[in-house]
Amino acid sequence: MSRPLGESHKRFLQTMMVNGIIDGAKARALHRHCCETHGAHYAHDKLDEFIEVINAQLQPMFMQIRKGMSEEDGLQYHALVNMAETDVTRMSTDYADNELELFRKTMDLIVDSDNGTASSTDILNCADSLQTKKLKKRETEHVLNRLVQDKWLNEKNGDYSLSTRCIMEMEQYIRMLYQDQVKVCHICHNVALQCQMCENPTCGIKIHTPCVARYFKGRTDPRCPACEDFWPHEIPDVYRPPSSQSETQSAAKENTAPTPTPRSTAQTRRTRRS
Repeated sequence: MSRPLGESHKRFLQTMMVNGIIDGAKARALHRHCCETHGAHYAHDKLDEFIEVINAQLQPMFMQIRKGMSEEDGLQYHALVNMAETDVTRMSTDYADNELELFRKTMDLIVDSDNGTASSTDILNCADSLQTKKLKKRETEHVLNRLVQDKWLNEKNGDYSLSTRCIMEMEQYIRMLYQDQVKVCHICHNVALQCQMCENPTCGIKIHTPCVARYFKGRTDPRCPACEDFWPHEIPDVYRPPSSQSETQSAAKENTAPTPTPRSTAQTRRTRRS
């Protein structure tokens, strides 16, 4: 029999429902804040067990708080994910059919690319050939802005990539739909889109850029962990998050930057997001 949720668990879950996804530091700070606020026992190394109690209650609703890694900086994140729907149909309450088609085509471009990104120019070109209903340039840019704001895509210098939340929620769908194109990281065994690849034609393993940084750190003669060939790519530095306020202080802001809750397409069209 699963353990009932205490007030500290309920507060943690409520915050996850508002935010959708938070990084590991904020999750640890939130854990402490919830326990201390409600007088529950707190142990800094028991976050996973704390979340397991919540997940046991979420299981009948096909929801789960899942832990994953950002492909960009290697930081750990926690996201509240829907386990019942694994493809883009989960987004149908927020996006029109042609907007979902644009997102699918954007995913195609990202998966087909060598670096896990798609340029805004290529995405705009796709919008002109949608089967459902074509989108004008301005409409396409607005949809892309919404996808970034809703944390399905990341944007940097005009290039778009799948967000950490998107990969965590849709990994099963991505593996199934692109099974001949997508490989997993040789180090962490998760889907690898933004990564480096062994140039040995008989090997070809992929490693996430942050995993490359950690695996080859301090090695003067980097070798592929699978075939032992020389690893010719630039080895990035291990990412160090910028200094910030203490975790306890950040937990007090537990409702900051909420993920928009599901709304009808009509409501979405009436609201212009900055």
